[in-house]
Amino acid sequence: MSLKEKITDDMKTAMRAKDAERLGTIRLLLSAMKQKEVDERIELDDVAVVAIVDKLIKQRKDSIAAFEQAARQDLADKEKAEMAVLLAYLPERMSAEEVTAAVQAIVAELGAKG
Repeated sequence: MSLKEKITDDMKTAMRAKDAERLGTIRLLLSAMKQKEVDERIELDDVAVVAIVDKLIKQRKDSIAAFEQAARQDLADKEKAEMAVLLAYLPERMSAEEVTAAVQAIVAELGAKG
C-alpha cells in the first residue's frame, strides 16, 4: 500500500470515528498533495508525499514559534496537534548510531582508507 493510499484510508477512518481534528489535518495534507499533482501534472510517489509532509511540518513549527511569541497558546496547541498527525506519515528516522554503523559498513566494504 502506498503512502497516498494509507492517507486516504486514514481519512475514511477519521470520518467514521468523527475525529474532526484529525480529519481536518488529513484533508489539508490531501489538498496539498492534489495541488502539487495538478500544478505539475504528475502522479505523486511516496518520496514526493514525504516531501510535502516535511514542508507542512516545517510550516507548523514556524507557526508554533510565532503563536508562542504572541502569547497565543490556544493556536500553538492546535498547530502542535496538527503536527503530531503529520509526523505519523514520515518514515522512521535513523539514529546517529545507525548512520555511523551504516557508513562504517560501507567504508569497510569498499576498503576505503582515510
